[in-house]
Amino acid sequence: MTGAPQILLAHHLKTLKLPTFLREHEKLARQCAAEGLDHVQFLARLVELELIDREGRMIERRIKVAKFPAKKSLDSFDFKAIPKLNKMQVLDLARCEWIERRENVIALGPSGTGKTHVALGLGLAACQKGMSVSFTTAAALVNELMEARDERRLLRLQKQLASVKLLIIDELGFVPLSKTGAELLFEMISQRYERGATLITSNLPFDEWTETFGTERLTGALLDRLTHHVNILEMNGESYRLAQSRARNAGQTP
Repeated sequence: MTGAPQILLAHHLKTLKLPTFLREHEKLARQCAAEGLDHVQFLARLVELELIDREGRMIERRIKVAKFPAKKSLDSFDFKAIPKLNKMQVLDLARCEWIERRENVIALGPSGTGKTHVALGLGLAACQKGMSVSFTTAAALVNELMEARDERRLLRLQKQLASVKLLIIDELGFVPLSKTGAELLFEMISQRYERGATLITSNLPFDEWTETFGTERLTGALLDRLTHHVNILEMNGESYRLAQSRARNAGQTP
């Protein structure tokens, strides 16, 4: 097809926002003609391609909005490196039913055991299932909340964070929080209680969270909300990153 009809068709497809139709219709028409398929079968294939591409673009948009520091899936996680981690539990969580139930996940273990990798993998799985996700560190979230309070836009930020299907808070416990910061974080988690799913990674066991939040009263109230509907991932063991480095070095040794 050439000339005015082709130009008009391209214009209409752009207007209708059907980029896959525009890109694939000529090639697919030739394939269907060669296979002896009728116009309905041709159109069905073309619509299927558009839907597949559209879903892919939507997933990429959700991943971009989530602000993951890296794109990691559970397929690339070496479960053998952290034998105490329940692989079947993690794979079950990747089905994202816990997010629909508005439950929480807390991954506990020392630095380097792959907590962030697992959090990213579960976040990616949620994006792929059409859920909104937001990733942040505990320190960054507290700073953002304090800045929003100072600029009188705290309520807007709280509503935005409360509306996310899955909020991932990484590295809780690495940095002690100020009294104001701890209170703002507590308020944020309280607002999400039974309204949205929250995933937290921490290098501290629960009995040491007071070091981060400052008071036993606040820590107890926070844990009471977080652990009401919770899935705990025990990730104690040797550094996952150290094990990976050793494996790479062993592979390079003649």
